[in-house]
Amino acid sequence: MAQEGDTRVLNTERQEEQAVLKAEEKKTVRQEITDIFHAIGRNDASSHDFLLRVVQPGLAGLMDGSVSTLAPIFATAFASHEPGLAFLVGMASATGAGISMAFSEALSDDGVLTGRGSPIVRGAITGFMTFFGGSLHTLPFLIGDIHIALLIAYVVVAFELVLIAAIRHRYFGTSWLLSMIQVVGGGALVFVAAMIFGNA
Repeated sequence: MAQEGDTRVLNTERQEEQAVLKAEEKKTVRQEITDIFHAIGRNDASSHDFLLRVVQPGLAGLMDGSVSTLAPIFATAFASHEPGLAFLVGMASATGAGISMAFSEALSDDGVLTGRGSPIVRGAITGFMTFFGGSLHTLPFLIGDIHIALLIAYVVVAFELVLIAAIRHRYFGTSWLLSMIQVVGGGALVFVAAMIFGNA
């Protein structure tokens, strides 16, 4: 019994020491942002930390913003034929999605166990890229003509999907064909949903 008690004490002490070491190694937000800009300046695509702390959260945000906001924006445009209303719905969707994804990324992992860095930085990256992806194809609806706005929005969506495929190919080695099939397939499903609800 005494030996088991000593073993438990030793294990507890080791865990506390590891926790202290991890806390000491944990970078400040400012240091991490500085490292990120240095990695971008070096075009450091091979860095494991850069992939985990910047590319992955940024890509997740861009994918969510570019795809999830398609349905409400285009459904509103198809149903109302009012570009101004579609713009308001699109910006509201992009803002809400950006906030939601930022909190989701930041609160799901504090970065200590996984080594993915500051949750504040990752949350900010994910939230910004979600808003960027959702608002980019919303901007064409500032045009007064709904038909022209839709045509330009289609082109912007195509650009976003190609950009997502390019990032996956560049940083994660996903083949162009597979990446395009996956990304375009997801976008097509959401667009079909927009058509269904917009013409209901």
